[in-house]
Amino acid sequence: MKIIIAGAGEVGFHLAKLLSYESQEITLIDPVRDSLTFAEGHLDIKVLKGDSTSIKTLNDANTSDADLFIGVTSLQATNLTACFLAKQLGAKKTIARISNTEYNNSKNNINFSDLGVDELISPGDLASDEIELVVNQSVFNDTFEFEDGALTTLGLNLSDSAILIGKSVIEAATFFPEIHFFPIAIKRNDVTIIPRGNTTFEIGDHVVFMTTKGGDEELCKLSGTDLTKIDDVMIMGGGNIGRKVAKKLSKNFNVKLIEKSKSRAQDLADRLPEALVIYGDGRNVELLDEENLNNMDAFISVTGNSETNIMSCLVAKSKGIKKTIALVDNMDYYKLSQSIGIDTLINKKLLAANSIVKYIKKAEVVAISQLSNMNAELLEFVINENSHVCDKFIRDLNFPREAIISGVIRNGTGLVVLGDFKILKDDRVVVCCKLDTVNQVEKFFY
Repeated sequence: MKIIIAGAGEVGFHLAKLLSYESQEITLIDPVRDSLTFAEGHLDIKVLKGDSTSIKTLNDANTSDADLFIGVTSLQATNLTACFLAKQLGAKKTIARISNTEYNNSKNNINFSDLGVDELISPGDLASDEIELVVNQSVFNDTFEFEDGALTTLGLNLSDSAILIGKSVIEAATFFPEIHFFPIAIKRNDVTIIPRGNTTFEIGDHVVFMTTKGGDEELCKLSGTDLTKIDDVMIMGGGNIGRKVAKKLSKNFNVKLIEKSKSRAQDLADRLPEALVIYGDGRNVELLDEENLNNMDAFISVTGNSETNIMSCLVAKSKGIKKTIALVDNMDYYKLSQSIGIDTLINKKLLAANSIVKYIKKAEVVAISQLSNMNAELLEFVINENSHVCDKFIRDLNFPREAIISGVIRNGTGLVVLGDFKILKDDRVVVCCKLDTVNQVEKFFY
């Protein structure tokens, strides 16, 4: 598959990196030579210095032969224009990264495919959806929903009080007669483990589980933690993401939003009648104390500065806040994950790249997510009658050792499955696998 990526920033680079595991023919376009030099030196791809809105540059990239053209520069107008030109030159499919979420909301009124843009990806929308999900699953991290919660991944760190410690996966399953959860990945001493039945849980393990409804309560009992009830939420930063998060959460929680721009704070107060908007600088600890930070159940920092978000969450954590969430742009910060003391780090660029990758998969992939700070990826496949796994029991598949079938959604119901489960046509199968095993896994679902 011939893929052209316009934009060698963090989204473009990460996207090219993910696709390099797929053995795709990738061309990366960017006007800045330094960005291309780094990508060329670290990835097996072609690079082209130039303006992606230049017809000459697009012709030099052989856009007429492209199966997919992806515009992921930092400028929305550039991405839309580049996709329009690429489509006119013969690219089969185009995807544009956008910042104005009105475009996504107007899909019913405006047919963007007529304008040469087949898909729109909004990192801001993806980030706000992710934050809402994390708040709703307050005890856990590494949260990702499949089919509106039919299956949900939940991650937690195992303390010495966890009943699971010293038990194998098979032994842990015997605690409950009906299985509503299943471990799919373990991070231990910077090593990612895809667990099997004889894998034993150890103190300090960060374990990601696949769960069906009710699995969260079972996990809390086994891990020695309590389900945390979230009532009061404080949000720092009233930009697009902060506004969206406040709007979503104010339907179910008491929300305070702090914004340092007076004009924006006034506008937010008008647009968010169910939230309490406070004009002030959230970096001021005295202001946070005045607004009863220590009485909050969750603190979310989504300003435009990663360092500010991290430091604010650390302050909140020092005040005893149960759940802290920080928006970070820097991929290096994101990789630190819980090691810096923050419950959840959100990187909208990584979310955007993961969302785009599903359009490239050879099998019918409908969802994809990379587990934070792990060398593992989640893929959701729709089974058709020609899939190699169709009408076969899991135990007979000879699945790769570094991959595991994590759950199945059948007729809208999530199922935690074992070896005696038979996969049928139209099932949605969720797989967790290490990144270098993705190609092997995909072949099972062609």
